Amino acid sequence: MSSSCARVRRVGLFGGTHGNELSGVLLVRHWQQDGAEIQRAGVEVKPFLTNPRAVERCTRYIDCDLNRVFDPESLGRPVVEDIPYEVRRAQEINHIFGPKGSDDAYDLIFDLHNTTSNMGGTIILENSRDDFTIQMVHYIKNALAPEPCPVLLIEHPSLKYATTRSVAKHPVGVEVGPQPQGVARADVLDKMRKIVKHGLDFVQLFNEGKEFPPCTIEVFKIMEKVDYPRNKNGEIIAIIHPKLQDQDWQPVKNGDPLFLTLDGEVIPYQGNCTVYPTFINEAAYYEKKQAFVKTEKIKLTAKHLRLPVSEQSIS
Repeated sequence: MSSSCARVRRVGLFGGTHGNELSGVLLVRHWQQDGAEIQRAGVEVKPFLTNPRAVERCTRYIDCDLNRVFDPESLGRPVVEDIPYEVRRAQEINHIFGPKGSDDAYDLIFDLHNTTSNMGGTIILENSRDDFTIQMVHYIKNALAPEPCPVLLIEHPSLKYATTRSVAKHPVGVEVGPQPQGVARADVLDKMRKIVKHGLDFVQLFNEGKEFPPCTIEVFKIMEKVDYPRNKNGEIIAIIHPKLQDQDWQPVKNGDPLFLTLDGEVIPYQGNCTVYPTFINEAAYYEKKQAFVKTEKIKLTAKHLRLPVSEQSIS
């Protein structure tokens, strides 16, 4: 049984969703000046700066997190004087690249992010049953090998993200670190650039009618967010243990150290199953009361993928 999709006609490349994550900001600005490396036959590829005010100030956001307001309520809010800047901006982005959930929405969006965590070049997926995206990730992972390319699946019954990229039919997050906020590192920028290049190459091959046999990828599926230990006033009383720091994607078993109090007490992981923490000690997540994200390792499969002949573009 093969899975058929429509031809990919429009792709968005988002940078600056968080204004202090500089790899995407620099790449998008570069591509807006010279888009040669992102052009692919028969596809409109649009580089776009999503939160220009936050970029200008080199801050994550102005009023609220742009990457959490693409829910129906925010997108449908009446535009009045005191509406948060990012909510208004979300509506503008939805107008240009959406409307979210409609046939008119962009086919694919890569949203480019940086993390202060040691996550390497990570791809973030939102849907475990999207054959097109799973096939694309499989292609990107193979193209980057032996360099690892972890995949985080944020599909969850109660944790709703409402991301900026979710306006597209196929949303893909690109999360590259470690990189401090407001800083650009050449190695991190290069990793991000390569992921986008291979993703666009896949789109072109798919549009030309290349056949992709059934495939399986290993992904890290989000289980829950874990907060720092706090006192009764809500103040942090323990920090990430040195043995956990920078160990994103590494297995943590029952009894392994998670936190260290300022009195020197070790707080271990208590649980029956092995977990794989990521976003460990992410700077932007202190305000979200999040020390790391607990994930489990699972496999996703995609069916055979080939564009119907009538849809194919001849390059």
